[in-house]
Amino acid sequence: MTDLVTGGAGFIGGRLVERLLRDGGAVRVLDLDGSSALPRGVERIVGSASDRETLRRAMEGARRVFHAAGNPRLWARRAADFTAANVETTKAVLDVAARAGAERIVATSTAAIHFEPGSGAPEATLDDMPGPYARSKFLAERAALDAAAGGVPVVILNPCLPMGAGDRNLTPPTRMLLDYVNGAVPAFLDFELRAIDAGDLAEAYVAAAERGVVGGRYFLGGPPVPMSDLLAAVERLTGLEMPRRRVPYALACAAASISELASCVTGRPPRAPLEGVRMARRPAMPGALATAADLGIELRPLEETLADALAWLDGQGLATRRFRTGAEARSA
Repeated sequence: MTDLVTGGAGFIGGRLVERLLRDGGAVRVLDLDGSSALPRGVERIVGSASDRETLRRAMEGARRVFHAAGNPRLWARRAADFTAANVETTKAVLDVAARAGAERIVATSTAAIHFEPGSGAPEATLDDMPGPYARSKFLAERAALDAAAGGVPVVILNPCLPMGAGDRNLTPPTRMLLDYVNGAVPAFLDFELRAIDAGDLAEAYVAAAERGVVGGRYFLGGPPVPMSDLLAAVERLTGLEMPRRRVPYALACAAASISELASCVTGRPPRAPLEGVRMARRPAMPGALATAADLGIELRPLEETLADALAWLDGQGLATRRFRTGAEARSA
């Protein structure tokens, strides 16, 4: 029997593939990216997880399905791109996996859609979402909950900012870290963030497949950390001076809006998408969701995760400023 990972050539999917291989089972990857190297012994199917015929082929003999494909970018020229990548793909995966008889499906949502709404309601609603990315993830999570209510064996993961080594696609958390290391951002918006090590997240996928509650949602992230504290940790680890100047929220929104207008012309993603700035105003909160502890996962300290991510960025030649890494950084 085989484990199928959609998006298995990406950052989180790739770490999950490595984790599954350690158990000695057969692993199959469905991903649009046919160029990236996968570990030895992994079966690759190049294609979209929204294409049902491709999905049916990928699901053949799959005992467990890990749906990690999607668009995490926080900005796209068209909001419909998020709907296609995050909502319609999730619905297709759930439907085809259920028809194929998968024993367990683990769907990837996000912690960003779980925050304390200003209305005082127990949970945020679609109208509370800060932008098209969050709306698409909210709708995808609702589709998974509806599927679970209909008998589909799906478990939902709500990870906070995934960080660590190996993020070739430079997803938003890694891009943010790289920009600060390279001195590209002279100031910062101070807000509380939660992160999770990519390796811990991979463990959570496996734990969810083995002992997660069908229809359960698991909030995966460490304690809230002010951005100023994260930058202080980066400064300790690298020896590079981090910005000290704080940007007011209103100014950050204005700058993000201008940046997005430019991106609509150039096609290049903005450094700080407006939706990301809005999310900073509404920090992720677990609420009534289960947590990593309920899956038996002990989360790694953030500073260790940062050290690994920084060493990887430096090793890939992506850092334009020299800094200490590895054992030297850990002992700093």
